[in-house]
Amino acid sequence: MLKKITKTGKRSAQVRTRASILLKADQSERGPAQTDEQISQALEVTVQTVERVRKQLVEEGFDAVLTRRKYVQKHPRVKVDGQVQAHLIALSCSEPPPGYAKWSLRLLSARLVELNYIDSISYESVRRTLKKKHHKTLAKENVVYSAPC
Repeated sequence: MLKKITKTGKRSAQVRTRASILLKADQSERGPAQTDEQISQALEVTVQTVERVRKQLVEEGFDAVLTRRKYVQKHPRVKVDGQVQAHLIALSCSEPPPGYAKWSLRLLSARLVELNYIDSISYESVRRTLKKKHHKTLAKENVVYSAPC
């Protein structure tokens, strides 16, 4: 089965490489029994990749090595919901703090956190929220943007 995977082009390059690693690492009488260094040089992968594939075979089984895992985001992104958007819009329409002529993105993000509307938010998230088509006019008039790089 491993030979079939490596010969046909119906699988991803990652799966074919993993199958090749297992074939070259075969310790049976008919297998080449190559070292991790030899395999990494022959397949142009790192030794750590070879070690990971072998370890995954032992711990998770044959099928786990030859199937791609789905990407799972470890830390969910901060979502700006409708309530936070409403507070942001209201804040950007209000008078800026003393000493400032207009709101800056950084001032808005700091104020949202200070008022406990959200735990943390980057000024870039504030910009994206204000940039949405129904906020364009508002954002251009009342918020100072950084100069483009």
